[in-house]
Amino acid sequence: MLLREMFESAVSIMGRSGNKNVRKYRCTSGSRKGRIVAKPSTCTAPKNVKASRTLKKTKRARGASINVKTNRTKRSNAASKRLSNLNVGMRTARKKGKGKRI
Repeated sequence: MLLREMFESAVSIMGRSGNKNVRKYRCTSGSRKGRIVAKPSTCTAPKNVKASRTLKKTKRARGASINVKTNRTKRSNAASKRLSNLNVGMRTARKKGKGKRI
């Protein structure tokens, strides 16, 4: 476990931004628990109610087609394939507790 993870409400992971792999964070507490965000401060930020209502409406209307496109991307995009291996490596390193990386 990283030292900063003890004090923040997020765990560092790799995520995709376009066709590149970048550092992102998975929220471990707060109203966005489980969500992947760009900055750890987002995990405890107050919710934007209008945006959350709009997202729920979009998911109801387009959820199935979003899932189809997401699964197609994960199968075919080179960055997505690299990403799964990167995150497995980060997870095992965190479990072994390889030093106090900051």
